[in-house]
Amino acid sequence: MAGVLAGMMLPVQTSVNNRLKGYTQSPFIASFISFAVGSTVLLLLTLLTFHNFGIIPEAIAANPWWIWFGGGALGIVFLTNNILLLPRLGSALTVMVTVCGQMVMAILIDQFGWFNLPVHELNLERLLGMALMFFGVFLMQRF
Repeated sequence: MAGVLAGMMLPVQTSVNNRLKGYTQSPFIASFISFAVGSTVLLLLTLLTFHNFGIIPEAIAANPWWIWFGGGALGIVFLTNNILLLPRLGSALTVMVTVCGQMVMAILIDQFGWFNLPVHELNLERLLGMALMFFGVFLMQRF
């Protein structure tokens, strides 16, 4: 249920950020404001729940550089592209094409165990599920 609720927030977030883009005249400024507000809220939540901010320098050196920057940078690509796609495709199709993209990458990550994750091999059922998703995109584009 939490996944469904989180998923429901994405088209709302994209719609709000698209409206913000109209006021700022820039998808990048709208994305920046969105991330700045999100970062501020996360900072407050972290302070309120007494989490430690300390990042041990050894942890930075012992882990790949991309784990420190990858999530934020990829979030910018996702958020900004959603802002740019929404007026062209509409909310439903924007969600559908991004979910299809997420599924393609998720299947690849599962298939090859990238990022030290367990392997979940591609099978006929998964392939059929992806094909049905892409057929859904085709139907939404057409009608």
